[in-house]
Amino acid sequence: MREFRHLTVGEPADGIVHIQLNRPPANAVDRDMYIELADAFGDIDRLSANARVAILSGVGKHFCAGNDLDEFATMTPENGTERMWRVREAFYAISGCSVPVIGAIHGAALGTGLALAASCDFVVASRESSFGLPELTVGVMGGARHLARMAPQPLVRRMYFTGQPLPAAEFEAAGAAIIVCEPEDLLDRATAFATRIAGYSPTAVRVSKRILDRIEFMDLTSGYAFEQAGTVRMSGHPDSKEALAAFREKREPGYAPLDRDAHWFGA
Repeated sequence: MREFRHLTVGEPADGIVHIQLNRPPANAVDRDMYIELADAFGDIDRLSANARVAILSGVGKHFCAGNDLDEFATMTPENGTERMWRVREAFYAISGCSVPVIGAIHGAALGTGLALAASCDFVVASRESSFGLPELTVGVMGGARHLARMAPQPLVRRMYFTGQPLPAAEFEAAGAAIIVCEPEDLLDRATAFATRIAGYSPTAVRVSKRILDRIEFMDLTSGYAFEQAGTVRMSGHPDSKEALAAFREKREPGYAPLDRDAHWFGA
């Protein structure tokens, strides 16, 4: 397994890969950490040959309190383009990971921390966690488009223009799509979701992940047609028939190992 300096990768179990941000004291992200995130999520199969789902969390007091501000202070128009590309590549690797990614958030998820959480497929958050976009506070921009994956536009704009973080419960009540739980239950809740996902056909889950990534910004007509095309392709896969048979016979399904034939994944 690849060794990382700023990430901790747990021993994969039952198809679940647990990746933790590990850059004390607050998991602030610098250029090297962005590169590691892109490497880890960009090819999750290098971390586990049986990867079916991933959990992203943080070590220590906070999930991620934002960017490394000392490094940010050295950014200029000359070096900023490359640095921002590194940031985008990390976020895109998480959102475009070939398996679903569950964010397990505790403590602060601010700026980049919020964007990392929003890059996950969905988020489970500890009741003591908080979410915020303090970009204007430190003279930068970004994060609003990621927040829009989790929250309605008026909430995005309020959080962006005020820079004030919201406790998880208030964030959820205002319309954010997160699952709030007690701090001691955080990893158990995330793992329960991951275990359920890992129990489905590994091929069907990856095909579904590819489809959901593609249709997120499509209109209804185009998006649904794309989904249906996936149904047609998967109807020829044995796992499709096995899922239906197991459901009708009220038994546990027996799925085949991951089928990497590009035919199932489409364009």
